[in-house]
Amino acid sequence: MSTRLRVRVQQWASGLDPEANRVRLAQGTTSGADLVVFPEAFARDFGEAGSDVSAYAEPLDGPFAHELSHVADAAACTVVAGMFESSADPDRPYNTLVVGGASRAAYRKIHLYDSFGYRESDRLTGGPLEPVVVDVAGWAVGLMTCYDLRFPELARRLVDAGAEVIVVPAAWLPGERKVEHWRTLLAARAIENTCFVVGAAQPGPRYCGHSAVVGPLGDTLAAAGAEEETLEAVLDRADLDAARRTNPSLANRRL
Repeated sequence: MSTRLRVRVQQWASGLDPEANRVRLAQGTTSGADLVVFPEAFARDFGEAGSDVSAYAEPLDGPFAHELSHVADAAACTVVAGMFESSADPDRPYNTLVVGGASRAAYRKIHLYDSFGYRESDRLTGGPLEPVVVDVAGWAVGLMTCYDLRFPELARRLVDAGAEVIVVPAAWLPGERKVEHWRTLLAARAIENTCFVVGAAQPGPRYCGHSAVVGPLGDTLAAAGAEEETLEAVLDRADLDAARRTNPSLANRRL
């Protein structure tokens, strides 16, 4: 079991051409990291607000997931990235995080973005109400997507399932207070669960950017601005253990 986890966050924009996005997936996954995290919808951007994305849905053995697994294996790391996955309803695919590498998994976004004037549930299907935690180099890593960040009960269920790190790929839309919400919620999920949180956002100007890696006492370990950027951070289990001794809130719960 490794005491340190090397994390790379690719705050890169996805475009409307799935093939070009697969090329960028390979460009962003090189050796030197244990975990590489790309944003939500990296296989193909959402497009204009309210656009139908069903034509771009793929199965979990389709081109994007296949390429993700290939580049993860080539770099000997774990890669997480977002895609639209075919569902039983051909008009409403899942918004899915696919995991490639030694651990292979998928997390289908639970909380669809029916907020701030948007209706994601009109064109996407919500996933099963079960937390997904994967092993990455001996670390337990939980998965959330974008709007899930606003629901602390999901983060707590991930931590109760053993998560030491929560990754949050996102396409967080801009607007009044939105960057402040994103930053605050990343820190809140880390502090209240005494865990590491890795937020990987699509960049501006279409989205908010400001990806960040937050430690279990709320310290910012790495942070991006609005534009495309790559973040590197090393997570240390000694810091996690020390935080949980200093603030044993998980052990002190009464509800």
